[in-house]
Amino acid sequence: MKTLYFGSTGPQVQLLQLALKRAGYDPGQTDGIFGRRTEAELRQFQSAAGLTADGIAGVQTHGALLPLYTGALRHTLRPGDTFYRLAQRYGTTPEAIEAANPRADPLNLTVGQSLTVPLGFDVVPTDIDWCSELVRFCCEGLAARYPLLRLGRAGYSVLGRPLWLLRLGEGSNRVFYNAAHHANEWITTPLLLCFTEELTKGVTFAGEVGGVSAGALLEGTELAVLPCVNPDGMDLVTGDLSSGQDYDTAAEIARGWPSIPFPSGWKANIRGVDPNLQYPAGWETARRIKFSQGFTSPAPRDYVGEAPLVAPESRAAHAFTLDFSPALTLSYHTQGGVIYWKFQGEAAPGAEEIARGFSEASGYLVEDTPYASGFAGYKDWFIQNYNRPGYTIEAGMGDNPLPISAFPEIYRDNLGILTQGMTATK
Repeated sequence: MKTLYFGSTGPQVQLLQLALKRAGYDPGQTDGIFGRRTEAELRQFQSAAGLTADGIAGVQTHGALLPLYTGALRHTLRPGDTFYRLAQRYGTTPEAIEAANPRADPLNLTVGQSLTVPLGFDVVPTDIDWCSELVRFCCEGLAARYPLLRLGRAGYSVLGRPLWLLRLGEGSNRVFYNAAHHANEWITTPLLLCFTEELTKGVTFAGEVGGVSAGALLEGTELAVLPCVNPDGMDLVTGDLSSGQDYDTAAEIARGWPSIPFPSGWKANIRGVDPNLQYPAGWETARRIKFSQGFTSPAPRDYVGEAPLVAPESRAAHAFTLDFSPALTLSYHTQGGVIYWKFQGEAAPGAEEIARGFSEASGYLVEDTPYASGFAGYKDWFIQNYNRPGYTIEAGMGDNPLPISAFPEIYRDNLGILTQGMTATK
C-alpha cells in the first residue's frame, strides 16, 4: 500500500475508507478523496491502536489495518481463550473460526497457539473501485478464511504484479474462469472473486449458490479462477497508477490516439499490447486487420504485439491453460450482454447447448463473434487448441469502464452462468 495522507486520491484511499468503516469509524463516503473527515477518523483509529495519531497511513498504520483489508487476522491464544470468546471479541462466529483452523481442536487449545480469525464481514467489496493491491488482499484473505481454497500465481505482469490464481475442489471436470484481460473491464474481477467467495463459503458451511447446493456444484469438479489478467492496466484505468515513469510512458502512447480517452479508454497492458490479441489462433489475421485500422504500434487498445504471447500476462494464462487442461473456460469482458461461443464458425461438441443455457440464465444474447474481432483471443485459441467449450462473456451494458454501481446487476445476471459452467461438462 502507498503512504496515504490528506489530499491523496484513488482506489487505495477508497480501500482505506472502507477499512475504517469496517472498524466502526465514519470517514464519510468511500469516494477515494482523503479529506479532513477521513484524516480525523484515521487519527482516532491510530490512537486506539497505540500508534502515533498523525493522520498519515504509512507502513505501521497499514499493518494495523491489514486485517480490515483482508478480512482475517492472526491471534495468539491466551489463557481462557475459546472459539466462543474469540468470536465475541472479534465479531465473528465460532463456526467461522473452526473452519479457518481445521487442525485446531476447540476442546484442546494451547496457550501460545496461533489461529486465523475471520472477521465479521465478507472479504470481497463490491462498492469501491479496484486496484491490484485489493486483488491481493482479497485472494490472501479468502485463502486464510477457507483452507479449502488454494492460492497461487499464474505468472506476473509487465510491472511484476502477481497474476493471482485461486483453485477449489478436485476432480476430472476442470473448469477455468478468467477476467480483466482488458484494463477498463476491471469490474469483471470482483465478479469472479465475489462468486469464488460465495461458492467457497457455501461449500464450507453446506450452503447454496444461486439456489444450488455448493457441494453439488463442486462434486467431481476443480475450479480455477484467474480474477485479473491485466493488473497493471487495471491500476492505470482506476487511478492507482497515476504518476511515475510507467504512467508517463502510457500517457505518451495515448497522446498518439486523441480519440481514445485516457486513461478510461485503455484496454492494453501497460506497454500498449492488447492481452486478448496475443493468442496463437489466427494471430496473423488479427495483425492484418488491426494494422489496417491503424494499430501498428503500442496503443491504448487493439495492438497485437510483435508476435503471439510476447505479453507476459497472456503468456501466463496460456501456460496455465496448457498445464490445467480445462474442460470448459469462461473469459469475462464488458460490455453488451452477449455470449460468444465459436471460433470462425467452429465450435466444440455441445458448446451451443451450453451457450443457450447460459443465455436462458442471464438474458444475454448468443451471437457469433464479429469477423474483425474474431481472431487471437483467449477463447479463440482455447477452442482451436482443445475443441472444447470456451466462451467470451460480455457482461453488463453501457460504456467501459462500467461503474461499480453496475455490479449488483452484473452479478445477478451472471450467477447462473457461473454456476452452470461448473456442471455443464460433467
